[in-house]
Amino acid sequence: MSTALAWFAQPFDFSWIQQVVVFSGAFSRLLVACLLGGLIGLEREAKRKAAGVRTNLLISMGSAFFTLLSAVLAGDGNPNKGQVASNIVQGIGFLGAGLILHNRSRISGLTSAASVWVVASIGMACGAGLYATAVLATAIVVVALEIVGILERRASIKIYPLVYEARGHDHTAMLQSILDAMDKAGERLANIDSDTVGELQRVSFTLTATKKQHARLHTQLIAEPAIEALFNFRDPEED
Repeated sequence: MSTALAWFAQPFDFSWIQQVVVFSGAFSRLLVACLLGGLIGLEREAKRKAAGVRTNLLISMGSAFFTLLSAVLAGDGNPNKGQVASNIVQGIGFLGAGLILHNRSRISGLTSAASVWVVASIGMACGAGLYATAVLATAIVVVALEIVGILERRASIKIYPLVYEARGHDHTAMLQSILDAMDKAGERLANIDSDTVGELQRVSFTLTATKKQHARLHTQLIAEPAIEALFNFRDPEED
């Protein structure tokens, strides 16, 4: 018995027996990391974000694997077991920076970058065997991304972009009606797109505002005689 205990206390030497021991302990940690990362990815995928299920799943699993390997590669005699895991934060920082885009007059991708960063921390918690903490963090992230966003919009706190598409037969009159409505709302009309489908004229523009401001502008525009139909679409660049 003492010989067996002494053998397990030796530094990691990559023997097949030790690899089996490591695998048996790593399987559940990597699996939980994949499940939790995939759960957050589902929420992101539902909102058609670039960082979806596969991205968040792989980030979480990779972070868990690096955290696990950090302690294994260090060995029992090395007090610095987080040397490999500490570099995860820097690596995820570069990955998240690639999701942040400055387009038009605003910045998008901040929420996606933040979600990638927190998914990595959840994966690290799974790699360290802190399952309860990882599950709690996942629940908080899902609530923050989904429920808090809904509450912000209903309370008319959060501003978000909407694409307005006005349709009619008099292009000049529609532009004048849209400009008048935007002036009354105190908003600047910019980035207008116009095209013709048969005899129908279409004018599109994007406005970033609160829910109440969007509702007020929609009411003003639909009351204009030159605008025969008005549609709203979610901006694909919305974060």
